[in-house]
Amino acid sequence: MTTHEPAVETSEAPLLDLLTGFIVELRNAGLPVSLTENLDAMQAIKHIPLEDRTALKYALAATLVKNHSHWRAFEIVFDVYFSLRGDEYSLEDGELLDDAFDEDEDGDQENQGQGEGQGGEGGSNSGMTPEEMAEMLYNALMQGDSSMMRQMARESVRRYAGMEPGRPVGGTYYLYRTLRNLDLDGVLEKLMQQQQDESDGDMSQFEQRLARDEFKDRIDALKKEIEAEIRRRLVADRGVEAMAKTLRKPLPEDVDFMHASREEMANLRKAIYPLTRKLAVRLARKRRRGRKGPLDFRHTIRASLSYGGVPADPKFRNPRPKKPEIMVIADISGSVAAFARFTLHLVYALSSQFTQVRSFVFIDGLDEVTEYFEQTEDITEAIHRVNSEADVVWVDGHSDYGHALEVFWNNYAKDVTAKTSVLILGDARNNYHAPNSWIIQDLAERARNVFWLNPEPKSYWDTGDSIIGEYSQYCDGIFEVRNLRQLESFADNLA
Repeated sequence: MTTHEPAVETSEAPLLDLLTGFIVELRNAGLPVSLTENLDAMQAIKHIPLEDRTALKYALAATLVKNHSHWRAFEIVFDVYFSLRGDEYSLEDGELLDDAFDEDEDGDQENQGQGEGQGGEGGSNSGMTPEEMAEMLYNALMQGDSSMMRQMARESVRRYAGMEPGRPVGGTYYLYRTLRNLDLDGVLEKLMQQQQDESDGDMSQFEQRLARDEFKDRIDALKKEIEAEIRRRLVADRGVEAMAKTLRKPLPEDVDFMHASREEMANLRKAIYPLTRKLAVRLARKRRRGRKGPLDFRHTIRASLSYGGVPADPKFRNPRPKKPEIMVIADISGSVAAFARFTLHLVYALSSQFTQVRSFVFIDGLDEVTEYFEQTEDITEAIHRVNSEADVVWVDGHSDYGHALEVFWNNYAKDVTAKTSVLILGDARNNYHAPNSWIIQDLAERARNVFWLNPEPKSYWDTGDSIIGEYSQYCDGIFEVRNLRQLESFADNLA
């Protein structure tokens, strides 16, 4: 009977090397890990059993992860550097060596239970027919048996992934091949049908929804087990550093708005709420302490008596800074729409820091959408209304900054005052229409300041139909804002 090697090496030197590489990779992934936190992690693992993989994982997380949005990145790096070890994870002649035992998250070795006796000699599942394996998978999901699901994940990868030593293929390809053969959508419908049959068709819509959500959660757990199994075997084949580099993904705050995947978009939405709370506190503090009020003459003279009448310690009145007004003019055409959506999220989440917030969106026409945000507390719903109800198409639905700015100037320029900060969001790609840059000049003379946020890399500015340079000469600031980190950096300018 074979056993797993420990989750981590117990000798001091190899463990130190492993932790050093782990910390370096966390920094490469973007996590802000300081030297002090590194030392804290070293101290923490002295007080836990190293064979307990779960304890090791959370001890390191407690000392190294400061932001919940960084958890996924930490988890991937941990799974690579502290991957389960053993011959059963190595690739040999295009197939995986199988083993009758599995290892759970805390490193304990569990017998594969219901898999024993159904496969080949010694409890291996390699002798099962596809029908027998499908039935076993179905039972594991129906019962919510996590141990059996881990066993099925291992056997599914062994059978269907088609992994070969040294083959330069990403884990996503192997995951696709495995899931395609399992047909989990069909399994879900089969599970739901059995639930219906067991209840004699008396399940309410609410009960059906609860059952479907429960089965979906179990299927998601199985997919994660399959991903982890593929990752372990790739680590065994390619090595830790190579796999860490392959799996490295940007943190939510570094994801490019214009090229984010659906999953990355969901992570961005989660990350923006704590960001707005932090910025609101920062803006309020900056406004309170940013400058002194006017000289308090009477208080200064009274204080000078202790210096023989010399005003050595001038006194100032407490400042009463006024909150600015904000007008946001956002291009919502094409891929720029994702950038505009997150900026509008941020501005309205910070609305308590401004006297008034008004929003305008455009493509080649322009429409005010302020009321969409005022009529609901759900910003996501407001954004949906902006995308579906705003009257922003004038001719052909292609960006025309010149005409959109002209509509704004004709209808709303009179509302721009010395207290107003104008925020223009867009890539300034004007499809070779007239720019009407004189409108930006006029707004700059009326407003407190005019800022332009551009989601394109600076190297793309003023190339092709981009006319950002023509507008920038009249703006108080023009900023590259491609991700949440840059958006946070710009927000300090709004105080």
